[in-house]
Amino acid sequence: MSLLQTLTIVEKEGLANLHFAAEEVLSDATEKRKREADLYRAMILGNEHHHKVKIVFMDEAHNPMQVETTVWHASDKYVLLKGARTIPVQCIYEVVL
Repeated sequence: MSLLQTLTIVEKEGLANLHFAAEEVLSDATEKRKREADLYRAMILGNEHHHKVKIVFMDEAHNPMQVETTVWHASDKYVLLKGARTIPVQCIYEVVL
């Protein structure tokens, strides 16, 4: 069963009630670089076009979750979403543009 078949969809407002994975969820350096590039693209899409993206992330129990939202800012530590919600970068598994 693939990760995407088992993920839970959450609303961005529900992120405040979640506890995120404390450790890095990606082990491969290439995957980390792709995530960084995708987050940058998501930020550009969010700021210039108000375009939503899907972010697949892991909670503290390593349950896969997905939120669809607008990315306003992406740093090396956190992603700032519309509505002043944040997600730590190390728990992000994939960004679907």
